[in-house]
Amino acid sequence: MSHVLTVGISDCAVSGDPNAVITTHALGSCVGLLIYDPVARVGGLLHYMLPDSTMDKDRAAQKPFMFADTGIPLLFHTAYKAGARKERIQVTALGGAQILGTNDSFSIGKRNLMSMRKILWKAGVMLHHEEVGGTSPRTARLEVASGKILVSFGRGQHEVHQGITERREANGL
Repeated sequence: MSHVLTVGISDCAVSGDPNAVITTHALGSCVGLLIYDPVARVGGLLHYMLPDSTMDKDRAAQKPFMFADTGIPLLFHTAYKAGARKERIQVTALGGAQILGTNDSFSIGKRNLMSMRKILWKAGVMLHHEEVGGTSPRTARLEVASGKILVSFGRGQHEVHQGITERREANGL
């Protein structure tokens, strides 16, 4: 019987339990970073809200998963402690939408994605799949036993195939 670990905004979960399902809801301008090691069968999901912790060091100390630059390294290091290996990890990014409309002068979604890409690139980690942008929120579900990721976007749902690198740009459907 599976048990669900629900990751809220500015939160993270990592599990090596084959009965675990890690999920997050309403990824708008936030980014959901999902990682999975298919050999160790360790999965993790980070739902971060902002790109850079230097804007609020005190808050970053209290809620490191709120920011890309503090949350992403913590996600990976927690997965390593659970048995994952960097060279095997498959990485999927979801979200980064422009929810507030085209006049969103802050462009939080785009800034969140740029920050994530920079952090992964500097760490030598490849992004295997991304579904980013658009104007609609996404929900994600990672099954730890298989690494299968289900993405709900609008009224549809589909499975992410981790084996190949691909990019899917949302068109706001």
